[in-house]
Amino acid sequence: MGKLVALTLLGAGLALIGERLMTLRERINAYREVEPVEPQNCHLIEGLENGSEDIDILPTGLAFISSGLKYPGMPNFAPDEPGQIFLMDLNEQNPRVQALNISDGFDKASFNPHGISTFIDKDQIVYLYVVNHPHMESTVEIFKFEEQQRSLVHLKTIKHELLKSVNDIVVLGAEQFYATRDHYFTNFFLALLEMVMDLRWTYILFYSPREVKVVAKGFSSANGITMSPDKKYIYVADVLDKNIHVMKKHDNWDLTQLKVIQLGTLVDNLTVDPDTGDILAGCHPNAIKLLMYNTEDPPGSEVLRIQNALSEKPRISTEYANNGSMLQGSSVASVYQGKLLIGTVFHKALYCVL
Repeated sequence: MGKLVALTLLGAGLALIGERLMTLRERINAYREVEPVEPQNCHLIEGLENGSEDIDILPTGLAFISSGLKYPGMPNFAPDEPGQIFLMDLNEQNPRVQALNISDGFDKASFNPHGISTFIDKDQIVYLYVVNHPHMESTVEIFKFEEQQRSLVHLKTIKHELLKSVNDIVVLGAEQFYATRDHYFTNFFLALLEMVMDLRWTYILFYSPREVKVVAKGFSSANGITMSPDKKYIYVADVLDKNIHVMKKHDNWDLTQLKVIQLGTLVDNLTVDPDTGDILAGCHPNAIKLLMYNTEDPPGSEVLRIQNALSEKPRISTEYANNGSMLQGSSVASVYQGKLLIGTVFHKALYCVL
């Protein structure tokens, strides 16, 4: 009798896992291909060979680019090289990237940058906040940008028990930010099981020196995060649910969901067009190609523009789409005065004049 019960439970368990795996394949668009949408005036950016996972552009046109992310399960073409922050001046006729020097005293050898966000104080000093994964942990690093020296001065490392599996960040003020947690488990295999079982234990965190708290939860995998130009709304990508959550920001920093915009593609990082307020989303058309990388059939890239996100019927259009022949694994897109930068998790980066 005991063996029969055990076999029954085993069979039920295997059936459940099989059903969840089939569901997961559908959720990650395992069979999807994209039709190319490629602006004419685009070229790969020389010097960015090992990823450009996140991009943040200052109002002056200086673009910060995080590169060299080592993320469990993702390809990496330079596993022994530390990550870097690059700078690109989009005001130049033919802009080039330059690696920023980081001040002494910071552990550059274990630098593993992920999401980034900038903050400009009342004295016009620029600060760069970087999600970092040294030794596969999660911290937030605060740097001061020295424009004349083209360098970053490390000011502080932020650690907290709620800052686990941090993906992206949006800075609200001095040492105040929202951050997304993309997995509950930090162990790779448990995180994979979490995806299969769709546990929805990830969240958005608010951090300040006085208060640290979860302000929104129930996401399958909270990923990119950004803020509306009027600072009243927060936009959050749930990569596995293939959507964007529009959240209202309250005075106590809590977030209330107003709506969800379904996109049908796996949404990574989000930015906002400073001229129009449109959301730009770097997306993965088919995530199975990221998880099972094949040089003969690489992951594609997709960039969507969402207009009138707060309206009843937001307008969604494709800014860029490629099957991987040019750009693999797009994670972010950012615009400045008719110029578009598209970054990737582990591949190159694209510069377009629209």
